[in-house]
Amino acid sequence: MRPRIYLFGDSITEFSFADGGWGAALANHFSRRADVVVRGYSGYNTRWALKVLERVFPASEEHSGAGDPLALTVFFGANDACLPDRYGAFQHVPLDEYKQNLISIVSFLKKQWPATRILLITPPPIDEEGRLQNPYLENPLNEPERTNNAAGDYAKACIAVAAECGVSVIDIWTKMQQLPGWEKACLSDGLHLSRNGNTIVFEEVVQKLKEEGLSPEMLPADLPLLSEMDYNDPLKAFEELR
Repeated sequence: MRPRIYLFGDSITEFSFADGGWGAALANHFSRRADVVVRGYSGYNTRWALKVLERVFPASEEHSGAGDPLALTVFFGANDACLPDRYGAFQHVPLDEYKQNLISIVSFLKKQWPATRILLITPPPIDEEGRLQNPYLENPLNEPERTNNAAGDYAKACIAVAAECGVSVIDIWTKMQQLPGWEKACLSDGLHLSRNGNTIVFEEVVQKLKEEGLSPEMLPADLPLLSEMDYNDPLKAFEELR
């Protein structure tokens, strides 16, 4: 079976197969080499992710014949970082719990698939003006439900968890803020990614996977490539599959 790469996270992962999304770009990047499988859940935090972890990645997949996934991204924190005294409080997860939840998620995945490369991605930066202009619930205080400083604290916690668990991490919170005008260049509504933001995540994931020894060039193509066929006897390529 064709190997898999899983994307696990919140809406930034769920929407990653939209036009210009980083997940779609990753699927194209590994075309004919690996299946990119999205497991994104809009609005979810790490507390909710833990509740559904065994359903999202059931033990039965261990015996599906596909082997361990090649890689798995874990992209949570944007919702955990909602402020506890704003309208998004129902999504808030305290920082210490967020860290412990991430550790538990990584531990589960490592136990389930010991050979899988696990890649944590920090929450992105927050454009507070953009959040004020794009509330998803009534906002009686007229205050952003997230702040960039809070997102930064969760990004640092994510980086610390990666070091503690011995897995790779992408600090997208810092990376995006290196771009002039990142607030509007990288984010479409102060939180979710613009086309530029999606490109940054895609490029960072590809680079990190390459550092982990995973790139299309290192994987065999699924079934004969047209360029490898004998045009005078194309069926010969399929005989070699037997």
